[in-house]
Amino acid sequence: MLSSRHRFHGHGSLRFVYAKGGVVRTKFFICKSLPNHRRDAPRVAVVISKKILKSAVKRNRIRRRLYEAVRAELPHINEHSDIVLIVISPEVLTAASDEITKAVKSSLAQSDLYKPAES
Repeated sequence: MLSSRHRFHGHGSLRFVYAKGGVVRTKFFICKSLPNHRRDAPRVAVVISKKILKSAVKRNRIRRRLYEAVRAELPHINEHSDIVLIVISPEVLTAASDEITKAVKSSLAQSDLYKPAES
């Protein structure tokens, strides 16, 4: 689980990212992101609809898997970022961890969310 400072609190911020955020689509999820210069730490949310999976247990397992993949990347993500991962495929439940990590890394890279490389 992510620490409280890396999570969204309330639906208003999520709605704002939905409306204004840039979109990157992968096989498993859609990554919507937006810069937020009022924050000093990136915020991440994983959203999965009941239409994708009916079982709350399975939805929560997908959430945990994605949060773990993102948590490993947090030190490399720009501090002023709001990120929402919207799951579009139930395949995340059975996919290999390496495949999920690769999808998360590629979506973050395509969204330009990584900190610039220090020389």
